[in-house]
Parts: sequence; structure tokens; C-alpha cells
Amino acid sequence: MIRSEYYTLSNGVQIPRLGLGTWFIEDANAAQVVRDAVELGYRHIDTAQAYENEAGVGLGVRSCGLRREQLFVTTKLAAEVKTYDEAVKAIDGSLNAMQLDYIDLMLIHSPQPWADFRGADPCFTGNREAWRALEDAYQAGKLRAIGVSNFLQADLENLLAGCRVAPMVNQVLAHIGNLPFELADYCREKNILVEAYSPVAHGQILNHPEVVAMAKKYGVTAARLCIRYTLQLGMLPLPKTANRAHLAENAMVDFEISAEDMQRLNQLPPIRDYGEFSIFPVFSGR
Repeated sequence: MIRSEYYTLSNGVQIPRLGLGTWFIEDANAAQVVRDAVELGYRHIDTAQAYENEAGVGLGVRSCGLRREQLFVTTKLAAEVKTYDEAVKAIDGSLNAMQLDYIDLMLIHSPQPWADFRGADPCFTGNREAWRALEDAYQAGKLRAIGVSNFLQADLENLLAGCRVAPMVNQVLAHIGNLPFELADYCREKNILVEAYSPVAHGQILNHPEVVAMAKKYGVTAARLCIRYTLQLGMLPLPKTANRAHLAENAMVDFEISAEDMQRLNQLPPIRDYGEFSIFPVFSGR
């Protein structure tokens, strides 16, 4: 079953193949959502400093009834943190907010601050500084793995040119009708796992006629088809929901989409998803 399957990161750390995203889940509700997810078999929880729910997620992890080492917890360094000292402070801030001894995976949330996302300044120096802080925390045992989010190839090349520890993950917006195929190929070449946030396009895709028709063919919901699609591309999907029934449904993805249908989905026209900050590029199909 998918809930008991793992990818292996470049440093040998195992990461569950399906995760729970927690964006827009309020801090006061996050602990119960985590407990529900764990009860339903989830072992991978994804949060971020920007989500302002690290405390609730940490409480859920600590109170869910499982040993800490049975869960995989991801958080993200705020996109505005672009100096070494700020990053060191922010890493410790996440550990303190979640009241955890270590974080399984920490990412730089964005190559640029959100107010200037994909702006003229690529923030290469700032990203190298933030990455150096992540490397030090990783080598100190505070973080079991480190990576990035929303990084394009040039952003990754900037880090790879001088890093001591290569990024292990790149978390990007990826769903049917919006797949960064060339970027995914590059990450695969560099042994960087691609995580797919918003695999159901924040709900925008759930009424798409072709997607709905194909889901019906397999006897599944459109959401399950979308999640399965990213899995078959070798990505790690992070569907987000606070609804217990949807939590259970989203994990029911132990079926196979045929190669022919995967190709059809790859070639669907772009489907615009106004994601986390409504400023991400739309990638065409292959």
C-alpha cells in the first residue's frame, strides 16, 4: 500500500511516498488534522514557517501516539530569509515552534521573497547563505535531509556549484496540465527527488471533463487519479486537506494508470492553478 511505501533520498534517508500538505490549515486545527492523518496511515506531514501552523503540527506529531522516528516531518525556511544568521535563527525557530528535537526535511521555500517572486534579482548570494545554514544544521543533526522548493534549474545550479551537501528534494507546483517536465528531468539527473504540491490544482481540476471521464474509467475520484498520476511520474504528491473523509480517499491510490492514459494526461492543455501565492508559472504538457 502507498502509505507504507518510501522513496530513498540521495543521503539514504527514507521518505514516505505520500505526504499531507497543511497549507491554509489553521494552527488551532493542525494538531487534530495530523492526528487524524496518522490514524489513517499517513506518516509524512509537510508544513512551513509561512503557513503559521508549525506549533499545531508539532503538537499533532507529539500527541498522535506514534514514536517520533515513525513520522517524517517537513518544514520550510521562510522565503524572505536570505542571510546565514537569519537562517540559523529561523531553523532553530522551527524546532522550538514544533518542540521537536530534529526535523526530517527542511527546504528553502522559494528562491526569491514572495513579494518579488521570479523578479529580476535571482537572490543567488542569499540562497547560498541560507543553504550554508541548512548544511550546518544538517551536519549538526538538527535536520535529517535538506532541499528546496520552487527552484528552477538556474537556482539549483547556483547551489550545486559550491555546496557541501547537494539538495535532496525540490518541491514544486505539479499537477495534470501543469508539469515542469524539463525541470523534473534535470532533478532526476542530479538525484533530487521532486515533490508535487497541489497535485489536484487546488480543486481547479476536479471538474475537468477529460479528467473526470478518465477517473470514472478507473472507478476512482478525480482527486485520486491526479494523485496517482504524480506518483507514476516518480514524484511525491502532497495533497492538502483537513477533511477526514478526504484524507482517507486521497490515500486510496493503489491502482495503475495505463501508459496510454498517462500520455493522454501528459498532453492535456495547460490548466491554470492559482496556487500558494498565485504567482507560479504554468507549464505546458509533453
